[in-house]
Amino acid sequence: MPKDILFSVLAGISGFALGLIVMVLVSKLGLNRDQQKASLLISEATNKADNLVRQAVLEGKTQAYELKLAAEKEIKERRQEIQELENKMSRREDNFHFREETLTNKEKQIDDKNKQLTEKLNVLEKMERDLQSKIDIQVTELERFANMTQAEAKKELMSAVEKKIQNEVTAYIREAEDDAKSIAADKARNIIGMAIQRYAQEETLERTVSVVALPSEEMKGRIIGREGRNIRAIEQATGVDLIIDDTPETITLSCFDPIRREIARLALETLIKDGRIQPGRIEEVVNKVTKELNETIQKVGEEAVFKLNIGKIDREIVGLIGRLRYRYSYGQNALQHSMEVAYLAGMMAAELGLNQTLAKRAALLHDIGKAMDFEVEGSHIEIGARIAKKHGENAVVINSIESHHGEVEPTSIISVLVAAADTLSAARPGARFESFENYIQRLEQLEKIATSFDGVEKTYAIQAGREIRVMVVPEKLDDMACHRIAREIREKIEAELTYPGQIKVTVIRETRASDIAK
Repeated sequence: MPKDILFSVLAGISGFALGLIVMVLVSKLGLNRDQQKASLLISEATNKADNLVRQAVLEGKTQAYELKLAAEKEIKERRQEIQELENKMSRREDNFHFREETLTNKEKQIDDKNKQLTEKLNVLEKMERDLQSKIDIQVTELERFANMTQAEAKKELMSAVEKKIQNEVTAYIREAEDDAKSIAADKARNIIGMAIQRYAQEETLERTVSVVALPSEEMKGRIIGREGRNIRAIEQATGVDLIIDDTPETITLSCFDPIRREIARLALETLIKDGRIQPGRIEEVVNKVTKELNETIQKVGEEAVFKLNIGKIDREIVGLIGRLRYRYSYGQNALQHSMEVAYLAGMMAAELGLNQTLAKRAALLHDIGKAMDFEVEGSHIEIGARIAKKHGENAVVINSIESHHGEVEPTSIISVLVAAADTLSAARPGARFESFENYIQRLEQLEKIATSFDGVEKTYAIQAGREIRVMVVPEKLDDMACHRIAREIREKIEAELTYPGQIKVTVIRETRASDIAK
């Protein structure tokens, strides 16, 4: 019994101890879990803090970089403004220096002229003193021999001397003038005759129409197109009138502007060879031909300058010289006329011992304004003078342009030679046709009247001036405005132009919409 009690006590103690141990172990295990959770929270907090710090640093760097870029841009703009101001100040300084040099040269010239005048005055005063001394001697002699008073003798003597000097001077001047005229006339005839003999030019046979040969009669129908859409597209794109009549296998192109007529001819020949004749293709070919013709014009101008050997000329002026190939005055080709005038003026300048290169240069450019008189207001003389001044041509060249029709007095012998050569070139047999210039001027004026209205983009005078087609900007004018502007153009033509028959005014307002299928 006591053993059972002892065993029970020991078992109770052992159970208690075991329970205590289990409780301790469970308590430690829970503590470890809390510690792990705490460590995990701390780690997450630390990571979040690090991320926030890194994000804040990154945002700070981004803002700093943006501020840096803005500052650099502002500095660059300020530097550019400063550079522009410096360039402007430099140009002004150069202008001031140039003006100062010009004023200095003028002052020097004035001083030289004053010195010359002073010397001439001194010589005249000396001559006057000598003459007065001789007159006094004559007066004394007359008083002694004629028993006259000094006033009477002086009057008689002065009358005799004046009459004698006047007769001698008149006779001398007349004789000198006659000799000078005779010598000048002979020399001028010799120089002009030699220049004409050394230069021969073919007659001008150009007209205002071009003829395009067709491979077959069937091609006429393709060029006309369905309901005439192709021929309308060609006329609208080029501003040229296509005349299709009973003449077999030919089409006639009519236009007063030879450059437009040449573009139409080349475009039509290209379309005929290609075979694809439709409005879209027509516009593409016309643009291509226009670009190629501009290159040809530049090349023609360069060849003309090279043939005359007149040195370097501004590229823009070279292009205008090339345009003269397609410009006619009274039926005479403007480029051939200008080159002919240059050859004649150069030969005459060489005979007179003048600057032959400068004479040829002035002669070649004397009608340069005709290259732009279709597009710019003013006579070809005014336009040419502005072009020459713009590109810094020699003053002799500018004066030759201004004076070759007698509107301005020539200031050099070369200007006189250019005017003479221009007259010779225009007056030779077969050079010009009188009615052609009047025809061109009427069509030019017709297009200028239509172009003067606001909203007009392009104008073409076609059918030999019997119709004017006006293309307007669709964004500026609506359909009602087109009717109004057609009426106003008609009224202005009736008020300002003199013309045979009737002139039809056609105003075209076209809106194009296009897209690309991919």
